[in-house]
Amino acid sequence: MRDIAFLVYPGYSLMALAVTAGFEVANSMVDPKPYDLHFVSENGGPVKTSAGMTLQTEMFTEKPFDTLVVGGATYPEPSTPGLIAFVRDAPKRHRRIASVCTGAFVLAEAGLLNGRRATTHWLHARDLQRNYPLMKMEEDRIFINDGPIWTSAGMTAGVDLGLALIENDLGPELAKAVARKLVVYHRRGGGQSQFSTLLELSPKSDRIQAALAYARDNLHKPLTVPDLADAAHLSPRQFSRAFHAETGQSPAKAIENLRVEGARNLMEQSRHSIDEVARQTGFSDRDHMRRAFLRAFGQPPQVLRRNARLESIDIQDEASAD
Repeated sequence: MRDIAFLVYPGYSLMALAVTAGFEVANSMVDPKPYDLHFVSENGGPVKTSAGMTLQTEMFTEKPFDTLVVGGATYPEPSTPGLIAFVRDAPKRHRRIASVCTGAFVLAEAGLLNGRRATTHWLHARDLQRNYPLMKMEEDRIFINDGPIWTSAGMTAGVDLGLALIENDLGPELAKAVARKLVVYHRRGGGQSQFSTLLELSPKSDRIQAALAYARDNLHKPLTVPDLADAAHLSPRQFSRAFHAETGQSPAKAIENLRVEGARNLMEQSRHSIDEVARQTGFSDRDHMRRAFLRAFGQPPQVLRRNARLESIDIQDEASAD
């Protein structure tokens, strides 16, 4: 049985507890239970969360755990000296250490991210990089595994992190079964963007939403303004005017963003050639797609694919080592 400790402190975000769901479900599916869950804090006893609810905890000691998970607060605050000392020594006692959301600030304060790749909630990523320049921030990631240190983005990304840790421990089939029971799509790959083009555009009317849904489902097509206007049941002029008013973007820019998002997912999660990815996502050729990737991510498609594969190999190697 693996002991998993969740390190909490005053102001700890309830959303950070979402990471526990996967371990709880895994325990309900495997006999004997693979995980023993603990909630630990500097002083033990009740700890008030960001929502005002109290969580009963054990006082942390030098007891070794298999995994220590540090959750985040809604707004990161400096940690106490005792908390930092505990986290700084954690690699000596625990096999792996993970953070959810702004919990990465705690790891960074303790020096655990120095020289490592890491991520956190996009809203706080640049502050973390600025305050701790010895780490390498990759702000557009769902989660990152760098050796024994795992970090994730905010909110629901903790669920993806938990599923990745379960896959690392118990294999992909069990992780998929846990995801199904949680009623979520099997965990997003760590390299998947924190951002959603459709969420960023945030159209208000059903007609513009319908046009964007049509575009997302037909990226392989030309997707001209008349095509989109037809899907929205508007004239091209009415559509262009309404689209820009609701999204702040031109239809052409929005469609390129949708194509780039779709192409990145295919690059990282499939074995399709670059030419095939470009074809399926509606780019005229691989050079057009490459230029769009450089504008969006500052990196060409090949680099994003290589990074995703290296991360997958790292996770598999760590699982084999266990």
